Amino acid sequence: MLKQEAEDGLRSFADPQFRADVLAGLTARPRAIPARWFYDRRGSALFERITALPEYYPTRTEIGVLTACAPAVARLTGAARAVVEFGSGSSAKTPILLAAVAPSAYVPIDISGDFLRDSARALAAAHPGLPVLPVEADFLRPIALPGEVAGAPKLGFFPGSTIGNMGPRQAVDLLRAMRASLGEGAQLLIGMDRVKDASTLIAAYDDAAGVTAAFNLNLLARINRELDGTIPLDAFRHEARWNDAAARVEMHLAATRDAAFTVDGRPFAIAAGETIHTENSHKYGPRDARLLLRAGGWTPLTEWTDPDGLFAVILAEAQGEETAP
Repeated sequence: MLKQEAEDGLRSFADPQFRADVLAGLTARPRAIPARWFYDRRGSALFERITALPEYYPTRTEIGVLTACAPAVARLTGAARAVVEFGSGSSAKTPILLAAVAPSAYVPIDISGDFLRDSARALAAAHPGLPVLPVEADFLRPIALPGEVAGAPKLGFFPGSTIGNMGPRQAVDLLRAMRASLGEGAQLLIGMDRVKDASTLIAAYDDAAGVTAAFNLNLLARINRELDGTIPLDAFRHEARWNDAAARVEMHLAATRDAAFTVDGRPFAIAAGETIHTENSHKYGPRDARLLLRAGGWTPLTEWTDPDGLFAVILAEAQGEETAP
């Protein structure tokens, strides 16, 4: 009885946007569910495991680039900026930046509240005297930042090539939302993954240990738990694909057999071989990256990359609108 009441309570507090996105995504053809819903507590923890895998080059490469460029970032941004990190997760790369720029405050923003608060507590303990002001929010739209940083110059931080999870139109909208949140004159330090050979890319999103597969399948487990779903997890497998025309790695949940199930009381069916598209990870060449930033209202100032050109970190600024000649 108590277990049933707890499950009913969990469903009643399910994020309404999560419910809407899942139901719309399962109804659509082709089926697709936004990747941001990967990140419940277990999904966030699984992603942190992914970042340490030998096949997953982006994290260690970006850490190397950030470590090397941090002194230059500090010179270019100046002192006493409030660092605002979008999609902070475990904030694993944040100490590199904070140690270099001596910020006036740190504002981590994430949609996964429990994970956000755990990370914020750990970072505050490691940086006594630094105001750490976590904000639980969906950063895809403009956010009202804490009043404590209202008058401070700001440095946005968006590492991990998370911008690649969005299509070009959504990425431009996100960059504009960041600009609106941070304000005129703000700067943005952003990570972008570069285009490279397909074998390296596929291995990074389909590791031998199966951690990425568990991360992908956890989305279905979350749907079952929070939306009263009956999706048979054993009827799906993880699949990673390189879409060369769109310059992106795609993640899918592929049905291994015909399956019928319900979500939030609504019936659904999927045939063997059909998929639910769960994530895109777009890769950008140098000119593509700069054009994307400009479209989003950011003027690129400088960029850094690793010796092999696998990953780029770009510093941009929210400058006034250019006047056409």
